[in-house]
Amino acid sequence: MKPAPFDYVRAESLDEALDVLHREGANARVLAGGQTLVPMLNMRVAQLRVIVDIMRVPELNRIDDAGDKIRVGAAVRQFELERRSNLASRQPLLAAALPWIGHAQTRSRGTVCGSVAHADPSAELPLILIALGGEVETRSQRQHRRIPAAAFFTGMMTTDLQDDELIEAVSFPTVRAGAGYGFREIARRHGDFAIVACAAVVDARSARLVVGGVADRPMAREVPLPGDPALDDALDAFAWDLDARDDLHATAAYRRQLVRRIGRQTLEEATRCRG
Repeated sequence: MKPAPFDYVRAESLDEALDVLHREGANARVLAGGQTLVPMLNMRVAQLRVIVDIMRVPELNRIDDAGDKIRVGAAVRQFELERRSNLASRQPLLAAALPWIGHAQTRSRGTVCGSVAHADPSAELPLILIALGGEVETRSQRQHRRIPAAAFFTGMMTTDLQDDELIEAVSFPTVRAGAGYGFREIARRHGDFAIVACAAVVDARSARLVVGGVADRPMAREVPLPGDPALDDALDAFAWDLDARDDLHATAAYRRQLVRRIGRQTLEEATRCRG
């Protein structure tokens, strides 16, 4: 199929992009990597009046890695972040998850912020952003907001992003002293969306597990540390609370079992990797 007619704006500045979004509202959509939007346009799932291409806006094509966070602009492609030489030392959880996103071809086009904006509950980047306690920066002509990741994702492929806003950047906190990180994913094939994905952050006193692919968005919970006899019951309760459903990829029972199994494995991995 071919998309319905639309106007195309190649924004040369952030102000130009925001002006179009302010004027058009829900009738406009931002184009970055296009890995999701272009198929939606072709299938006419999305029919818009204006597409705003932001990939040539210089201030959005930056990775700022300083202090306690890695700030990734809206025009940064996934492979640019994946190939940073010091990423594994700066944030090992992010480095572990990036190769699981689609395939090399899609990561060479798709953007980090585009995946966050799409908010697929099986996608890796929203999962990691929540696990690390990151934030999403949005901007419009009206306001500039910094939204905690846990509050940004509101449901199945829905977010707190307003019609006249774009995601300016996302920020991933860097490695904490004494913390360990773990990531595991089960999919039908490498590159497919996850049936279940788990990310864990563990320190001497606490363990945080985030599960994607089951509920309508990645869900986080504080659980007992590995070695605590209460962990099995906590993982079982978490698996049931996610309200898994049968679909063509897996049964609800299988997803619950994966949460228990790879949830434990991810927590144990994070414990072993503590600095």
